[in-house]
Amino acid sequence: MQDINNTQYFNVGKEPENQVKEVLKVVYEALREKGYNPVNQIVGYIMSGDPTYITSYKNARGLIMKVERDELVEEVLKDYIKNNQWK
Repeated sequence: MQDINNTQYFNVGKEPENQVKEVLKVVYEALREKGYNPVNQIVGYIMSGDPTYITSYKNARGLIMKVERDELVEEVLKDYIKNNQWK
């Protein structure tokens, strides 16, 4: 039996890092296959929040909308820092 006088905690974690990477990979490839500049389109989406920057091809739009935009920026920045050895 639980003590109803104590506050219970519920924590919804962030998307796993590799899931964000996979979403970015799928979205990038879908944009490239459709002839768009993937970097420009993804930046447009991150800056504006407008999902129409992302093609619906291969469900790329649906996938990217499941990830918070700040998580996309965080993932890209962490990878950039890692690849440039800024530790």
